[in-house]
Amino acid sequence: IQKPFSSLVFSEMIRRVVRQSKFRHVFGQAVKNDQCYDDIRVSRVTWDSAFCAVNPKFVAIIVEASGGGAFLVLPLQKTGRIDKAYPTVCGHTGPVLDIDWCPHNDHVIASGSEDCTVMVWQIPENGLTAPLSEPVVVLEGHSKRVGIVMWHPTARNVLLSAGCDNLIIIWNVGTGEALINLEDMHPDVIFNVCWSRNGSLICTACKDKKVRVIDPRKGKIIAEKDKAHEGARPMRAIFLADGNIFTTGFSRMSERQLALWNPKNMEEPISVHEMDPSNGVLLPFYDPDTNVVYLCGKGDSSIRYFEITDEAPYVHYLNTFSSKEPQRGMGYMPKRGLDVNKCEIARFYKLHERKCEPIIMTVPRKSDLFQDDLYPDTAGPDPALEAEEWFDGKNGEPILISLKHGYVPGKNRDLKVVKKNVLDNKAPKKVEEPAIPQKPASPQLTKNEVKLEELLREVKSLRDLVTLQDRRIAKLEEQVAKVAI
Repeated sequence: IQKPFSSLVFSEMIRRVVRQSKFRHVFGQAVKNDQCYDDIRVSRVTWDSAFCAVNPKFVAIIVEASGGGAFLVLPLQKTGRIDKAYPTVCGHTGPVLDIDWCPHNDHVIASGSEDCTVMVWQIPENGLTAPLSEPVVVLEGHSKRVGIVMWHPTARNVLLSAGCDNLIIIWNVGTGEALINLEDMHPDVIFNVCWSRNGSLICTACKDKKVRVIDPRKGKIIAEKDKAHEGARPMRAIFLADGNIFTTGFSRMSERQLALWNPKNMEEPISVHEMDPSNGVLLPFYDPDTNVVYLCGKGDSSIRYFEITDEAPYVHYLNTFSSKEPQRGMGYMPKRGLDVNKCEIARFYKLHERKCEPIIMTVPRKSDLFQDDLYPDTAGPDPALEAEEWFDGKNGEPILISLKHGYVPGKNRDLKVVKKNVLDNKAPKKVEEPAIPQKPASPQLTKNEVKLEELLREVKSLRDLVTLQDRRIAKLEEQVAKVAI
């Protein structure tokens, strides 16, 4: 007769079957309708970028625009229906393909476009009150459309761009110069680029099915893996905090896969997981503080999340957030923008066809006290290095801040001006409204004065639009002249 298991043995078996993790019960919840951003015409351009970028002050969304490219920049608190006439950032002459907020200045955003340029913009303190068509700096160096823009994580004013000319350029935005050109490394379209934690290396996923690890300042490929995923559909590769690389892609049978690699030995993956036969590209969003990766498939209606640890099988499935509507794109809030009092560990901004819906990921806890284990010190907004130091070969780890008392934004440091049109890092000025003549005797505006104010605004908006179209016509005339030659 078999003896019954002791409770100790039984609990040991359960422990082995059900892995202990503080993130096992993370759950996602969409906010109520009145906290969404409604009536937004999300871009329909066919490009596998996230179409949305978020920071603790603003949400930016690439939108449909006639005669050029544009994106919306909304203060986070401006929820509800967005007026069709709400001003946009509209300086590009072709559709915008990618946007990225500067990690060291919450008012500075970069955009890449089909017009082959990268533009850097300064957003006023309270958001836009008129269309913004003049960038702080235009970065010209690509010969084909620019589909990827990405700021350096620890060095001020260092920006990476990648185009369909298979070229990666690293810019010093403070001088408007292209200081590193990585050409002849990628024979085909670059699907994505990711900086390492301290920004000393980059990893790339390319249409030739290779994942490469590159030292950009030496201009050398230091590791690569052919056929990291054998399927023909697009891959993604990101660096993790420990230096390993996480990839998503497709198997030969068109099943979605995820894999973990050690760049020091990329012969075999540390771990590979088959997922499902869907054909949407998996966009990975990584939290280095908790080592959780969130996978959002374009066209999917779910977000899957996994914890990465040192124990086999290394990539552990946690849970799935499911909804009814498919996602057109996704924004991911930096850790300093989360509500630590509600044990929020991630917040996504899901793009539908006509709206943007925040989704909050929470760890259920009974206590109202600050949860140290959920919120280790995280990367703050201060850069560890100046651009010149990084280009000279220095590295700097992210400067960490505590979230114990919530994140309090500091003032932006002044930038040393090198050129007239460089980024102005001073506290952003509020956009001045056109001056309206007022009668000194009457504090109230008359009906005529209100109409005059509206007309002046409309004239300014039309003037901006005409300037934009003039620029576009000049560019098109140049292209026609080249073709004629």
